[in-house]
Amino acid sequence: MKAVARPVHRKPLGKRILDNWQLYLLLLIPVVITIVYKYGPMYGIQIAFRDFRANRGITGSEWVGWKWFERFFQAPTFDRMIRNTILLSLYSLLWGFPVPIILSLALNQLRFKRFRRVVQTVIYAPHFISTMIICGMLRIFLSPSGGLINLLFGTRIDFLTEASMFRTIYVASGIWQEAGWGTIIYLATLSSVDPSLYEAAKVDGASVFQRILHIDIPCLIPMIILQLIMSASGLMNVGFEKAFLLQTDLNKATSDIIAVYVYDQGIQRASYSYATAIGLFNTAINIVLLLIVNRIAKKFADVNFI
Repeated sequence: MKAVARPVHRKPLGKRILDNWQLYLLLLIPVVITIVYKYGPMYGIQIAFRDFRANRGITGSEWVGWKWFERFFQAPTFDRMIRNTILLSLYSLLWGFPVPIILSLALNQLRFKRFRRVVQTVIYAPHFISTMIICGMLRIFLSPSGGLINLLFGTRIDFLTEASMFRTIYVASGIWQEAGWGTIIYLATLSSVDPSLYEAAKVDGASVFQRILHIDIPCLIPMIILQLIMSASGLMNVGFEKAFLLQTDLNKATSDIIAVYVYDQGIQRASYSYATAIGLFNTAINIVLLLIVNRIAKKFADVNFI
């Protein structure tokens, strides 16, 4: 006899919510917080298209359309800001992204747990130092009079006034500060690898490098792709604090980025509509980059997250 498939009767949505109301109540809290603090403020984005005046309010201010965007595109430093923002982000991604992966693979091979914990503590520590203190340390180390770098090499170079040195200083200090912290998520992923795979590889005569190449790295690929997508989506969001604190009149050729310009226009000059328009442009670019990188990851690595 031919078996007849019985129809699956699902409970109505309302019944399922009543049966699991505790879980939905817990879910409601982050949803409300997200709506209030993330989506609610989006109402103010419209001032990017208005000549905002605080005494008139948002809706009472004159609608000017694309005026502020056109002003930004025609700014004398527009090309320099775009170039500096993109190059700082690309260099940070190119040199900084592989370092946590390499560190996590190396730490995962350490069998002395006490030594491993010491190493992890040492490389995690810079993450907990504030950007203000990091920049103060950099100014001391790079000082032309008594700075550590100049003492080591017997020179008297003021590195922070050299425009050609700014990107190197920015990227290198970023790697030192965040590389250790970035290993946490990769080490957590590696901890889920079945130990029997390593044992089988050892029995087959696989070297440490071969175990890393054929066991660890394939396990990390989805997480690497996810981190790459997240990093690429923030390509235009170069850290404002460090660039602002390390910027001098002599290194503006390479340190003048969009985030610093937004601060100058929005806070120091109170051009709220203009600053909002620049920020909206920045966000739009990041969204486009996110979609592009996700599509590339889906096509070439068969990994899709959005």
